[in-house]
Amino acid sequence: MAAPKKGRGPAGGQSRPGRALAIILIAMVALTGGMFWSGHTTPRLGIDLAGGTSITLKAKAEPGQESAVNETNMNTAVGIIERRVNGLGVSEAEVQTQGAENIIVNIPRGTNEKQAREQVGTTAQLYFRPVLAVAPAAPQTAPSATPSGKPSGSPKPTASASSGATVGEKSPTPTATASTQGRALTEALKAPSPTPTASSSGKPKATGTPQATPKPDPATAALEQKFTALNCLDPKARAAAGQGVKSSEPTVACGEDAPGVWSKYLLGPAEVSGKDVDDAKGVFDQRRGMWIVTMDFTDSGSKKFQSITSKLSQQADPQNRFAIVLDGDVVSAPSVRQTLSASAEISGSFNQQTAQDLGNILSYGALPLTFQTQSVDTVTAALGGDQLQAGLLAGAIGLALVIIYLVAYYRGLSLIAILSLGVSALLTYVLMALLGPAIGFALNLPAVCGAIVAIGITADSFIVYFERIRDELREGRTLRPAVERAWPRARRTILVSDFVSFLAAAVLFIVTVGKVKGFAFTLGLTTLLDIVVVFLFTKPVMTLLARTKFFGNGHKWSGLDPKRLGAKPPLRRTRRPHAPVDTKEA
Repeated sequence: MAAPKKGRGPAGGQSRPGRALAIILIAMVALTGGMFWSGHTTPRLGIDLAGGTSITLKAKAEPGQESAVNETNMNTAVGIIERRVNGLGVSEAEVQTQGAENIIVNIPRGTNEKQAREQVGTTAQLYFRPVLAVAPAAPQTAPSATPSGKPSGSPKPTASASSGATVGEKSPTPTATASTQGRALTEALKAPSPTPTASSSGKPKATGTPQATPKPDPATAALEQKFTALNCLDPKARAAAGQGVKSSEPTVACGEDAPGVWSKYLLGPAEVSGKDVDDAKGVFDQRRGMWIVTMDFTDSGSKKFQSITSKLSQQADPQNRFAIVLDGDVVSAPSVRQTLSASAEISGSFNQQTAQDLGNILSYGALPLTFQTQSVDTVTAALGGDQLQAGLLAGAIGLALVIIYLVAYYRGLSLIAILSLGVSALLTYVLMALLGPAIGFALNLPAVCGAIVAIGITADSFIVYFERIRDELREGRTLRPAVERAWPRARRTILVSDFVSFLAAAVLFIVTVGKVKGFAFTLGLTTLLDIVVVFLFTKPVMTLLARTKFFGNGHKWSGLDPKRLGAKPPLRRTRRPHAPVDTKEA
């Protein structure tokens, strides 16, 4: 009979339980230490558990564009609002449609909750318009504008929202460009010139045939009158200044030079829109000691921006300015001193918050619809707290029933299962606490349900392994080889079962919205942890306990008693009796 090769253990392979246990112990200590070091020792809670703000927005179509309120635009608006809010660090925000015209935004209580409330309904319709005229906020007495762009009889226009600022590329030294094309107020609001012309004496020249003086263009006269009568000190007048005006038409708008100080603007047709902005962010300019918003344009936007700045760079004030109009308000109206192309900056009276807010809004684009805030409600955590207590009670009852079953059926083996459940629970809690500040994970009621479901998934893995071991014992093998031989078959079953659970969680996470994502995420996380715990804790502990007398000798309370399992006699090779040998014949 050939001797066994050195280094080969029992069937199924001899494991190294000490190494596996050391790995999971180090991981547990490192994760727990990181949780305490970060200061986040409890998981972040969602709006249903921690409270927050619920905002209802109603879509409003522009005049003549009633068909714009459709499912496609509503879904686009939901995506933009969600990216805006989460861009501020307010994670687990819920944005979903309700009916055909409403959007519900649920913002959990957090440090940026106020900023999120301000940005959810901001349409962010951004346009770059040439400035034709600037005047003080109050209505002017003279009803007409002079060719220089200033209303006649009015005092010198006040500074714009960015009076001393310029717009330039990120290179520090601006260069002038040769350009002769500009825009003047009279060009944008040109009315048909009267046929009679004035002589040096002030009398009309005779042309032989008397002609009537044609009337000015009604649209031009109406816009000029609207600019003259506009009172930017009135909030209602400011809000209604540019309503219903297309981007291809001149308009009027208001801009705030400083807190409480307003100016009114007459603006030409839009040359560049917010869709041409590729990226924007608020940054602090160390050289000038001020907050600015930097912008990078798309390829087509760069060409448009280069064209308009080339026209404005050589014009006199205020025709060398372009106004950055956001939702009808002039955010900034800087002057142009050079031809710009791929990038630019908005400078003005920004602080850190306003600069970062504007950059965040511009980065994620404009909403396709205009929204009105219907209601803003504060959600308390009382109802969610009651539901959480009910959920935790249900989880505790379920866990207790699982433990009672394990103790009654598996006896001593239940100790391994309980320890494994404890390790899984500890890892789940620590990871949830760490994932809150790391990726914005927030624990909500569906996530709690996912954790409760995970108890059954984890217990199922233990049961599969234990039953494989008991099958090997029924075949007549001793415990130590039974533990090793049962592991490969149990391992395949556990991996297949967990793969199906993880695949279901992944699909659910991708195709669903709102709170259901919390359930799917928790289910997927706990499924992965089940594999880690079974491979690095349950199996090594079972290998070590198989070497003890209590389990190895099959004590009746170990759950591995061969007699109770109906084990067959030990597998031994029997010898045939030899016939007596006749010595004489031999």
